[in-house]
Amino acid sequence: MGLGWFGAPEHNRWLAEETHALLRYGRAACVPAGFGWIGPDGTVDTNHPVELWITGRMTFAFSLGALMGIPGCRRYADHGVRALSKVLRDYEHGGWYSAVRHELDEQGRGVPVDPGQRKECYQNAFVMLAAATATAADRPGAQELLRDAMAMQDKHWWDETYHMPIESYAADFTDPERYRGINAAMHTVEAYLAAADVSGDVKWLNRAVQIIDFAVNKQARANDWRLPEHYDTSWQPVLDYNKDEPAHPFRPYGVTPGHGLEWSRLTVQARSALLNRSLPVPEWMLDAAEELFERARVDGWRVDGGPGFVYTTDFAGEPVVHERMHWVVCEGVSAAAAIRRALLDDGRGEIEVEHYEHCYRSWIDYAEQYLIEAPGVWTHELDQSNQPSTRTWDGHPDIYHALQMTLMSRLPVWPAMGQALAEGRLDEPATTIPVNVQSGRRRGLFGRG
Repeated sequence: MGLGWFGAPEHNRWLAEETHALLRYGRAACVPAGFGWIGPDGTVDTNHPVELWITGRMTFAFSLGALMGIPGCRRYADHGVRALSKVLRDYEHGGWYSAVRHELDEQGRGVPVDPGQRKECYQNAFVMLAAATATAADRPGAQELLRDAMAMQDKHWWDETYHMPIESYAADFTDPERYRGINAAMHTVEAYLAAADVSGDVKWLNRAVQIIDFAVNKQARANDWRLPEHYDTSWQPVLDYNKDEPAHPFRPYGVTPGHGLEWSRLTVQARSALLNRSLPVPEWMLDAAEELFERARVDGWRVDGGPGFVYTTDFAGEPVVHERMHWVVCEGVSAAAAIRRALLDDGRGEIEVEHYEHCYRSWIDYAEQYLIEAPGVWTHELDQSNQPSTRTWDGHPDIYHALQMTLMSRLPVWPAMGQALAEGRLDEPATTIPVNVQSGRRRGLFGRG
């Protein structure tokens, strides 16, 4: 079978060119209050406020760029850290606003779109991810931001009763929402894994594994690897949630194959983190990641007469929303790369990874044909005929999923991207550094120079 695409110089060159193009395109999102929503014309759409999740994602992206030594990325990463540290911060109640206006107040602080807007776990996860990655990049103020994000997670977002995150609160952290969601939990896992690697605090890894155990080992396994998205406050599934709004951008009805792919990637990343810290590794993790991946592929890919992943299915695997979201393909590519790498790290042979290599190639080809309008410019949504659609997303809100896709096959499964780049692991994807060497190379949050 040979090397194939993975590690091939020209393929890595293509990935690197797309990485650079995405980071160039993403600069257009920079506004005084943080990072805005890039509209169809490539400029910020001021009809959208400056949102916490987009500012966090873009800060994460530019921090990765800074770690790779791409000129210009440091100042955009620093802009994001400043926006998260000052502009989007709620000085009255603590934490961060979910969205602020484009105009700053007289003190240079953000003006909330609605003073009564709720604080959301989903959005706060990206503050922690951005802070951890900016800390890995040694950006000014990032360590302090990460300490604040960790403190807020401990104080408000982590529910010790269920070992799961709380979904949202009123602006003053009262009135917790009577809903729990797997999407917010998933991005919390991502943030916790990044924080664990940068800070050296295994608490965040343990929490990430607890969340994965519930979502993957319990809920997905119990539902034939179709993971329910919506739950009540005691984490019992609510299977008909949003049945009348099936294309909701954050809480769609039914099953989201893209989330199955994303959870499969996070599962192998958490497993690798446990292995490399010589911690106990649940036996189910790698098999479960493969089951999740395959269920998402079978239910979602090319199931309605044309190429592409459908957005959602019902619990029998029948398509509900046929639109194709760019992020689903990106997560499919990333998951294929991560599982393949995890299998190779475990000593598996070429035959066992060939399926993931085929998926990787097929899905990147699809992205190149249908999604990439120009280098760095990705159509975020297509209809069933693979024509541009705005049913759920308009414009190009951010570069977070696509950027990770261009890096996943070039980095090891563990540590998280920011820490891996800080350790010089680009194009060294094998996770084979001995634990005693790893611990010597990482300085940890409070020991960085």
